[in-house]
Amino acid sequence: MLEYNLGLLLEQVRKRRPLVHCISNPVVLNFTANVLLAMGASPIMAHNMKEVEEIVSAAGALVLNLGMPSEKRGESMILAGKAANRRAIPVVLDPVGTGLTHLRSELVLRITEEVELAVICGNASEILALAGTSDKPRGVEAAHAVEEAIAVGRQIAEKLPAVIAITGPIDLITDGNSVVRCRNGHPLLASIAGSGCAASAIIAAFAAVHGNPLEAAAAGLAFLGLAGERAGEEADAPGSFMAGLLDALSRLSPEEFDAGARLQGLQ
Repeated sequence: MLEYNLGLLLEQVRKRRPLVHCISNPVVLNFTANVLLAMGASPIMAHNMKEVEEIVSAAGALVLNLGMPSEKRGESMILAGKAANRRAIPVVLDPVGTGLTHLRSELVLRITEEVELAVICGNASEILALAGTSDKPRGVEAAHAVEEAIAVGRQIAEKLPAVIAITGPIDLITDGNSVVRCRNGHPLLASIAGSGCAASAIIAAFAAVHGNPLEAAAAGLAFLGLAGERAGEEADAPGSFMAGLLDALSRLSPEEFDAGARLQGLQ
């Protein structure tokens, strides 16, 4: 049962402006920061292992994004994740390209073993790769349908435990027991670099103000998807869509969010 309606959750983000600490990759840093600013949160992108523990201690949520893994960035992720756990700060993992290389797979395995995660958000291929069941790696794009990953997602959610958010034409979110379907979205979201990374950051912003990771993940995907729908009303190409998406994230009112979110299974 939702403790707050979705509009009130968005109001809380904009009122409290939670600091979201993102350990991400250069490809998406600027876009992710602008997404968080547009929705009303505050971003900080700090990677250096000498400061990540201090930074995360002041944050409301932490995002670990595997986009461009390196040994140093991996160590920073582990340090920050453990520091977040000590302070009960929610951690969101975006396992970008998991299964594509041994480096990515080994780093994800280490993170899941050493850090308590609130949410893992990835496409179907990335979620299947977490369980070692994907035989079709394809960079950062999904080579599997969302429904192919739901059974594995539920198993991972129960084992870790963590909420698993599987992105696609219809997003699926599960805590191992409940399954929520999000039907908000627009095809052009798949045409811009960083839309999946934006989803993880938005989820983290909601998790910073709401203690239920399943509901935070559902709210995050619905909010991004609805903003994508609004941007798609004005734009018909990736460049204008990206700008329109930021505008829509900023302009969506709590009332519009509450009325426009299409979530099934979240009673």
